[in-house]
Amino acid sequence: MLYLVCLPFGNTAKADDGYFRILVLGDSLTSGYGLKQNEAYPAVLESILHRYGYPARIINGGVSGDTMRAGLRRLPFHLRQDNPHLVIVALGANDALRALDINATRKHLDEILTILQDNDTPAALMGMKAPRNMGEAYIRAFDSIYPEMAQKYNVPLYPFFLEGVAMVPQLNLRDGVHPNARGVQTMATNTAPFVMSIVHHMLSEGQ
Repeated sequence: MLYLVCLPFGNTAKADDGYFRILVLGDSLTSGYGLKQNEAYPAVLESILHRYGYPARIINGGVSGDTMRAGLRRLPFHLRQDNPHLVIVALGANDALRALDINATRKHLDEILTILQDNDTPAALMGMKAPRNMGEAYIRAFDSIYPEMAQKYNVPLYPFFLEGVAMVPQLNLRDGVHPNARGVQTMATNTAPFVMSIVHHMLSEGQ
């Protein structure tokens, strides 16, 4: 799969310690719900990037239960504390599971991307999809949020964060919602080329 990476804003310099800081702003899908911390998505993704020679430090900004609105509220704190070079926004699953107002979810993601743009911090989006039992109108409207916002802000989009994992029993915990260690490994393996293409582009531009 090929990804077009076009990042119109942001400081691409590495940190003083030589690491490229990536904040994953997410929920229980990234926090490592029911798993050891070294099995959580940020840790597994970081190990893959290191294996391929990318000097990345991936910060786990996942909080179980967080919605897009909650992530929006936390974002300024993370920008101050973590000073990331790149923010991966991986939110929205709880909005869909709770059937929250789609316009509100869209508005909060819009505000997240505005803050990042104003802060000169590049962003990438992990797309989410509504459960297939939510009704055709809701599914269509929710699923369109991510490509719409990616186009508006010209940020890279990975179409579906749980691709190959959602609804696969052997890759999820008993609740059928949260990925197990194998599921997280699949997510990290699937998304690593997307993330590495962004990091490669940014480091190349910063040289």
